Amino acid sequence: MSGRAEIAETLGQIFTDHVTAPYVSKITAVRFVRPDVALLRAIVGMIPPGQADLNPALNAHQTLVAARHDGVWRIALLQTTPAQFHGRPDLVQRLTEEPRQELTGSDGS
Repeated sequence: MSGRAEIAETLGQIFTDHVTAPYVSKITAVRFVRPDVALLRAIVGMIPPGQADLNPALNAHQTLVAARHDGVWRIALLQTTPAQFHGRPDLVQRLTEEPRQELTGSDGS
């Protein structure tokens, strides 16, 4: 999707016809490229409706570029890449555990 209008139309259609799954994220890095440009990386997951835990098949890596203009931060780019790690279940498990900790708190409670 490119541009506000296309994003709003596409997401509007999706959210009109689908139950929104709870979304869990964990920021893994923030780096300022310039004082007014930041790069943020995160791992994300979703809890299917009616379930209590993350579905590892829905894990993803996200990269976001934000730019500050006139004192207001705006998203310039958001890239979501599915994190399937085919044939490497240890990586799937690790990527699922990090956002899962956001659900329970880092102390496991």
